[in-house]
Amino acid sequence: MPKATAQASLFDSALNPAPAAPLAENHEPHLEPPAKTGGYSAKDIEVLEGLEPVRKRPGMYIGGTDERALHHLFAEVLDNAMDEAVAGHAKLIEVHLDAEGRLSVKDDGRGIPVDPHPKHPGKSALEVIMIVLHSGGKFSGKAYETSGGLHGVGVSVVNALSEHVEVTAWKDGFEWRQAFTRGKPIGGIEKLGATRKHGTAISFVPDTIIFGEGVAFKPARLYRMARSKAYLFGGVEIRWKCDPSRIHDQTPAEATFRFPNGLADFLAERVKDIETVTPEPFAGRFERKGETGKVEWAVTWTPAGFGEADGFMQSYCNTVPTPEGGTHEAGLRAALTRGLKAYAELSGEKRGGLITAEDVVAQAGALVSVFISNPEFQGQTKERLSSADAQRLVEAALRDPFDHWLTAQPKSASALLAFVIERAEERLKRRKDKEVARASATRKLRLPGKLADCSGNAIDGAEIFLVEGDSAGGSAKQARNRKTQAILPLRGKILNVASASSDKTGGNKELSDLMLALGVQGGAKFKEDDLRYERVVIMTDADVDGAHIASLLITFFYRTMPDLIRAGRLYLALPPLYRISHGGKSMYARDEAHRDELLATEFKGKKPDIGRFKGLGEMMPAQLKETTMDPSKRTLARVTLPRAEEQVQDLVETLMGRKPELRFRFIQENAEFAVADLDV
Repeated sequence: MPKATAQASLFDSALNPAPAAPLAENHEPHLEPPAKTGGYSAKDIEVLEGLEPVRKRPGMYIGGTDERALHHLFAEVLDNAMDEAVAGHAKLIEVHLDAEGRLSVKDDGRGIPVDPHPKHPGKSALEVIMIVLHSGGKFSGKAYETSGGLHGVGVSVVNALSEHVEVTAWKDGFEWRQAFTRGKPIGGIEKLGATRKHGTAISFVPDTIIFGEGVAFKPARLYRMARSKAYLFGGVEIRWKCDPSRIHDQTPAEATFRFPNGLADFLAERVKDIETVTPEPFAGRFERKGETGKVEWAVTWTPAGFGEADGFMQSYCNTVPTPEGGTHEAGLRAALTRGLKAYAELSGEKRGGLITAEDVVAQAGALVSVFISNPEFQGQTKERLSSADAQRLVEAALRDPFDHWLTAQPKSASALLAFVIERAEERLKRRKDKEVARASATRKLRLPGKLADCSGNAIDGAEIFLVEGDSAGGSAKQARNRKTQAILPLRGKILNVASASSDKTGGNKELSDLMLALGVQGGAKFKEDDLRYERVVIMTDADVDGAHIASLLITFFYRTMPDLIRAGRLYLALPPLYRISHGGKSMYARDEAHRDELLATEFKGKKPDIGRFKGLGEMMPAQLKETTMDPSKRTLARVTLPRAEEQVQDLVETLMGRKPELRFRFIQENAEFAVADLDV
């Protein structure tokens, strides 16, 4: 993969091809000096205290301020209640959304501590937990062996981003209560009447200043989140209640969730009425003796697929969903793959050696949940587990049970093995078809002076460079890695498909050769799987003409095969325009501004040699490889589409379409942005 990949929206990189710093010969990145902005002193340093950082930058803590982030607040509060249940201190959790949109989570656990905190005189532990980031009972491991709230910021972040929060604790024989607004306490903690109850209740109303007036809790989403938590720990009961006025679909107003079989019940609900390869799923639980570490899993396979997907895998760590997977999922895949291969060898099935993890999970429905101490996640929102211990734990947990499950039911095991081997053979057939297509496309082109294809047959890692002219093509062919890099020289500026008729586009030999080299068809017939290369790289000169050619190519790809761009397979190479040398030191600049900057900084007071590359064909192959083509040193800009694709359609029609008056108007409206590039 490229050493670094910039993100470039459609046309941005083509029209302004200089987003990255030049590469020096020693390959160390050149750091640009900051722009001159006037005085800068201690008074300019802003210190955010308490929960102010959360309100200033909520995206750092909950990933944004959209609907998904809003529901993450519920997840944080529910995680705390679940931690009490998993630790054996709570059996009941109640979730209630009232008519005003206030959400409450109540548990019958030990209750948040209310005694004075030793490090914060005059404040109760409850108040400290609510207003101080990185406070809580989950760091030492004494209060919780495992917990979902690793970072200790969850409930304080909820407090910071809520208009109003009320916390009630039934602790030490009394009821205690304290209220907060936007992260700040409203008075101190109140000691109410005596009680025999124990537990905690937190109710909150999200702040509309943060999330906007139109964003509100979705009962259906809250309902699913609460139900999935109950599946993850069989020892808890969760009661759901929602005011009917908030419900606008089939979500029930009241429900009780209790699933003693855990993930096995979860999977049964997910795959009901779907044909499966084996009568019973592979499900079980494992607890590491004498140590902290639990695993629960449930897996089944189906030839019919699961709705819109062939297969699915859902994973959890300490009851927290990990939608991006991680090490526990890797352990599950490894254990299943190793077990099936061993069974194939035991039963004399020689084709078992073809099996990969991809084949095993291709049409599987899999659930895995782990409980470990001090889990490591990528990001505060805990979407991917990175703890290496989790993979070892899951592999060890599944190894013997899966072997026993296979050998105990030979008929089902044979059916599963045959099913997975069939997936493997289909995968190999697809790969072979692609390799044949690559060879076929090369033969059909019969353009030895044009397409210089890869010598390797693998799609992964293969890339094709589209360059302008035979001269640039000659340098690129010498600079490339023959095994993985193909070169296709194009003859000058290609046809502008945005202004040409469909007949003219279809009859254009240059574009036909390009599509034939890629192995794809245009329009509705485009299939990403047909692509003969992992990456398509537009490599043009670092000047206005090169930017124009790149724009024409991007227009062609957007109009003919937009899914290529959506899949992130289209890139722009970023070659330099200048080479500056003095003594034994050489650096490359991508444009005039960079050239002037390097002269004023790296070569200040010196008289270096300045060479301007007239084009890629003027560069020595070693220079082209070093600056633009070597994956370990180069920088590529990925072409992307903005979320509002109708804006892209309008932009393409304006800049590249048949009506020059639209371009004229665009130039008039945007002329002020070009002043810096003019010598006036």
